[in-house]
Amino acid sequence: MTDDELMQAALAEARGALARGEFPVGCVIADRSGILVRAARRGSTGPSPSELAHAEMIALKRLELVAPQPEAQDLTLAVTLEPCLMCYGAILLAGIGKIVYAYEDAMGGATGCPLERLGPLYPARRARIVAGLRRGEALALFQAFFADPATGYWQESLLARYTLAQQPGQDPRS
Repeated sequence: MTDDELMQAALAEARGALARGEFPVGCVIADRSGILVRAARRGSTGPSPSELAHAEMIALKRLELVAPQPEAQDLTLAVTLEPCLMCYGAILLAGIGKIVYAYEDAMGGATGCPLERLGPLYPARRARIVAGLRRGEALALFQAFFADPATGYWQESLLARYTLAQQPGQDPRS
């Protein structure tokens, strides 16, 4: 499968999350034969949101059940939002060879983290990063989430302000 096809699947997961009132992060992990696992963000609603039920963490846990010994370097993880430090560390420790993400996390994205400053374990497990694939589609989902007064998760945060200030087609990273 192509990176674009994987991102389409991640976006479908994110749309499902948004329809449930969840933060619209969708994730898939695939090998050369196709998608092995799919996941979406959980626990971002309610009185005490969970910061452990990120789509990437759910997908990695499912991967352990589906393919206990995958050739990790041959795996691609596609996700609608740049992985946070927790997820990025877990992805690297799992040995995933490639990360594709749609929308940059201006508040908590960790893919630019200088791995050589973290000790020998992390630099040895670098993943290839593809950023911004289908960014506009992901941006629209995050804008819909943050514009909805019924969602309280990360409202008024840097990420919410950054996201809502953008116009379709605009990429402030350019």
